[in-house]
Amino acid sequence: MLGADSITLILGGARSGKSRLAQRLATTYSYVVFVATARPVDDEMCRKIDRHKAERPSQWLTVEEQISLDRTVRDYAPHFQVLLVDCLTLYAANLLSTTNNHWEAVLPNVQSFCNALREAKCSVVLVSNEVGSGIVPEYPSGRAFRELLGAINQQVAAIADNVVLMVAGLPLVLKGRLEAQP
Repeated sequence: MLGADSITLILGGARSGKSRLAQRLATTYSYVVFVATARPVDDEMCRKIDRHKAERPSQWLTVEEQISLDRTVRDYAPHFQVLLVDCLTLYAANLLSTTNNHWEAVLPNVQSFCNALREAKCSVVLVSNEVGSGIVPEYPSGRAFRELLGAINQQVAAIADNVVLMVAGLPLVLKGRLEAQP
């Protein structure tokens, strides 16, 4: 169960159970919008998108938005109990693709998104990867991606009521509380 008009950020590595926990939190509500940030760029991503679609309830509204998450939150939050954004990792990649790897150029977009989250009149659950614990990427584009995603995660975590780190399918609550255990 989520708190009324709460923001919950779920972080973790690949296949750590982030999306599964986010969906479990959202399924306790009737009016859910799933905000998908993925682009079906290749067969592997198409299969992943199809798997995620099959795993979530069919009555949820799915909105595909890769860049303008601020507008999406403002447009849909007044009409739903929960917005589930999956995921900020792909949002960061999508933003970065518009700037030739100049991650600082999209920080105003991130700030506008965080403002929209603060103003949302529903609960919001966000999924993101934690990529700052690994090695320093070899290429400038990888380093720019890591910097941007780290900035997004920090800004969202700062305004979130709840922050959860998923490790091997287990939630570790970093901030706030988590009432629904996986």
